[in-house]
Amino acid sequence: MTLVAVTRPVSSSLPRCEISFIGREPIDVAVARRQHAAYEAALAQAGARVVRLPAANDHPDATFVEDAALVLDELAVIPIMGAPSRRGESVAVERCLAGYRPIAHLTPPATLDGGDVMRVERRIVVGLTARTNLAAVEQLRALTGPHGYEVVAVVPTGCLHLKSACTYLGRGVVLANRGWIDVSCLGGADLLAVADDEPFGANAVAVGGKLLYATGFPRTLARLGQWGFDVITVETGELRKAESAMTCMSLVFEA
Repeated sequence: MTLVAVTRPVSSSLPRCEISFIGREPIDVAVARRQHAAYEAALAQAGARVVRLPAANDHPDATFVEDAALVLDELAVIPIMGAPSRRGESVAVERCLAGYRPIAHLTPPATLDGGDVMRVERRIVVGLTARTNLAAVEQLRALTGPHGYEVVAVVPTGCLHLKSACTYLGRGVVLANRGWIDVSCLGGADLLAVADDEPFGANAVAVGGKLLYATGFPRTLARLGQWGFDVITVETGELRKAESAMTCMSLVFEA
């Protein structure tokens, strides 16, 4: 098996990105690109083969490829993203994933961003947000149920996507901000809570037995180490001005 990480370059139009829960700040595209390159290098360090899609400078948010697909072991699901301005991003993502998985599509009225979907083994937790609706949950149940997945819905608060509130780290552990998510949706998973003063620290990429984690959350980082996780830190401060998180910038799966 080869571990694949699909990425996409930072768009020159990134400063015009969609913003919902944070204030807009000027974004230095050159700095964002250097940070993104370091992120790709960390993926490779963790053992992934980085597959870079063509740049999409007419789509400000295109570097956040996670939102354009859900990749499971058995299939890849192409959603209708919640922000109309982003829907053109999925074309190149689907073309790439078709080389690795059978493709399924969500259909109207379903809308879904991949950042609202957290897989915990055979349990798929979907955040109901401004970007993702109940019709998408119902369609995901129909698509994934035959493969043995359970799909549950939860309403996160205080953040754009579910994965800003919680991410699965592997080993049966979920990193979560208790203030933004009802942790009962996590089923039997162990909860590793973020530090109270680091609400945006609940997002990490599990890849190759390691975690990619953003700098800027030292207390939560220390907790990850205490739980025995091998962590690679990456500076993503400029990219976070676009309301992003670590998982946003890649689609990681076995091929």
